[in-house]
Amino acid sequence: MSEMANTDPEGIDAVRMTWNVWPRTKVEASACVIPLAVSIAPIRSHPDIPTLPYSPLRCKSCSSALNAFARVDFTAKIWICPFCYQRNHFPPHYAMISDTNLPCELYPQYTTVQYSLQANPDPNNPSNVPQLPPVFVFVLDTCMIEEELGFVKSAMKQALGLLPEHALVGFVSFGTQAHAHELGFSDISKVYVFRGDKEISKEQVLEQLGLGSAGRRPTAGYPKGLQNGHSNTGVNRFLLPASDCEYTLNSLLDELQTDQWPVQPGNRASRCTGVALSVATGLLGACMPGTGARIIALVGGPCTEGPGTIVSKDLSEPVRSHKDLDKDAAPYFKKAVRFYDSLAKQLVSQGHVLDLFASALDQVGVAEMKVAVERTGGLVVLAESFGHSVFKGSFRRMFKDGEQSLGLCFNGLLEINCSKDIKIQGVIGPCTSLEKKGPNVSDTVIGEGNTSAWKMCGLDKSTCLTVLFDVSSTERSNAPGTANSQLYLQFLTSYQDPEGKRMLRVTTLTRQWVDSAVSSEELVHGFDQEAAAVVMARVTSLKMEMEVI
Repeated sequence: MSEMANTDPEGIDAVRMTWNVWPRTKVEASACVIPLAVSIAPIRSHPDIPTLPYSPLRCKSCSSALNAFARVDFTAKIWICPFCYQRNHFPPHYAMISDTNLPCELYPQYTTVQYSLQANPDPNNPSNVPQLPPVFVFVLDTCMIEEELGFVKSAMKQALGLLPEHALVGFVSFGTQAHAHELGFSDISKVYVFRGDKEISKEQVLEQLGLGSAGRRPTAGYPKGLQNGHSNTGVNRFLLPASDCEYTLNSLLDELQTDQWPVQPGNRASRCTGVALSVATGLLGACMPGTGARIIALVGGPCTEGPGTIVSKDLSEPVRSHKDLDKDAAPYFKKAVRFYDSLAKQLVSQGHVLDLFASALDQVGVAEMKVAVERTGGLVVLAESFGHSVFKGSFRRMFKDGEQSLGLCFNGLLEINCSKDIKIQGVIGPCTSLEKKGPNVSDTVIGEGNTSAWKMCGLDKSTCLTVLFDVSSTERSNAPGTANSQLYLQFLTSYQDPEGKRMLRVTTLTRQWVDSAVSSEELVHGFDQEAAAVVMARVTSLKMEMEVI
């Protein structure tokens, strides 16, 4: 473990703190200037992290998970929560524990453990547990020249070959109108057409696709699971396993042509990006609510039709620039941002991700769309052509397996527990506040705040979040033995892994309180300047961005 610590400063926990000892009071914390913050990579892989094939024990008062810092009475079979000091009884299957027979989560070196959560496993055959397949819906722009469309079709065919056989695949194409392709109807090409010039509600999408009665209304985005891997007949019609629809989709791509709608001289192509994304979002909401899914948008130019429009069709009118945004002279900007903000809320409630691959010499509207990509933890790749190596390599890498894999995971939820007198100000990173109020939530909001729980629709092994804290205590503790007492933080990240298994990563940390008026040297020695540089860069970037908006 010491060798690991020398070569890897984040260690098993994948955590860096700006301050590794914390000031006792709010005044002392303010005097530090650099905020109390933690940078954590919540699902970064590490060879020393054990995976436990059962669910964690939770405190009945604060819901924190049993951890190595809990005090245990082996005789009475009781553990005391380090966060709220609640006494909790061990369940019967922990009856054999003793100081020489500890469960893995109580070993002091395992401050981070991972649980494999299985919903209602078959007691006679525990391995026969239904797993949730990953879902990919490709949304393809056809308003481009034949050569560009050929490049992107070739890339999609390669991606289909790289997908796991059980992964579900859907397809929406768009130009002047949006087309939802029913892949389950293989006899002929069956397409549902949506007008591109007007906003379409989720209910209208479901009604037109014939999913109105079958589609379930998504709850908070956390499903109980799918029966036999399918929630309703919509899955069998629009979302098929990659192994079943590869031939159908390849044939469809071969037949797909550039948008045939005539473009007047001096005009841009009529492109309804917003409607196409609304259709894909509504389709997934009906078929796979709360199950890990990604909408992969392949866009070749700016939206000029319907919701999400960023510029008119007239080529004499340029796409908005930074100067236009500064002067509030971008007539389409705010309306487009409002549209993508509402789309982001729908995606987050369903637990789905929006990825954007934009390849064009002109702008495509990333500034307007980024709210939906950021809040769902999606990826953005910009290139000048779909034939460019940047696009080809990035697109292929997204679906690769093995060491080259990005480790894409789905439908994550982050919860944070902390000791009394510690308040959470917010999180900076690819997540969305779930507005879960509690005693450990600060009135000061930085980033995604006002909560102790966050939705992360998409995350991977390199995802890093910055969590900012505040100290609420106004009194310095002078009681004997408390000057260096411990504080505790716990991060619980549940997510669906690439294989479809539901996992829970629990990281529990402890640090010391210090009275900076008495021992300022101890505080200085606990300062991590590398972590502080990263945190301040993220805070500054956030403030600059919010001021622009």
